[in-house]
Amino acid sequence: MTPLLALRNIETYYGPVMAVKGVSLEVRPGQLVTLLGANGAGKTTVLKTISGAMNPQKGQVLLEGREIQSRDPDKIARDGVAHVPEGREVFPFLSVEDNLLMGAYSRRDTGIHDDLELVFNYFPPLADKRKLQAGYLSGGQQQMLAIGRALMLRPRIMLLDEPSLGLSPRLVAEIAQIILRLNQEQSVTVLLVEQNARMALDIADFGYVMELGRVVMEDEAERLKNATDIQEFYLGMKDQGVRGRRRWKQRKTWR
Repeated sequence: MTPLLALRNIETYYGPVMAVKGVSLEVRPGQLVTLLGANGAGKTTVLKTISGAMNPQKGQVLLEGREIQSRDPDKIARDGVAHVPEGREVFPFLSVEDNLLMGAYSRRDTGIHDDLELVFNYFPPLADKRKLQAGYLSGGQQQMLAIGRALMLRPRIMLLDEPSLGLSPRLVAEIAQIILRLNQEQSVTVLLVEQNARMALDIADFGYVMELGRVVMEDEAERLKNATDIQEFYLGMKDQGVRGRRRWKQRKTWR
């Protein structure tokens, strides 16, 4: 099966600094794939490279086998790639409903009203505030709005950048379950960037781990959860049987 999205040996720079160093990954139709890593690992740069916000100096970004790395961001969005950026970036002076309609700006079909109601069904707090300016929403509600706006595009793939950032544990769990429901019930293919590895691996099918701009590990999500390195360095689980063992003196097996 041809991957819906594939990156082949991508290299992306910030000025003279190479932020992404030969990254390759795949997302198949209907999958929920997570990209894990610490702050500064290059995860956000990967998403920006896919959505056209940054241009790679080397490599290919393939959407159903067709190169898109040279296209403008608006054209990539029209191709069905919806990017929910870190920090939500809602339009604060527009109403909740108008924010959602902005997600459907490029559509010309007659199903926009039905999709609006679908979003309100998945995010009931937004339905109660549909005429309220988005700037008055809580952080969790703004994250719901950003995801809902992307859903209004009827995306072929949704890129989610740190949707759990700054949210309470209760809201993190709620957002995670909504992402999982969208994937399972609406067949939305998802590439999820997260520092919250536990949340991401609980809902993902497959995962990649990045460090210093490179993919250093990849496997099915369940296997990653059981990998010693992931448990130790990303899930905070230590081997209690080794007395005096110090986490910061250990080496990861992928080095």
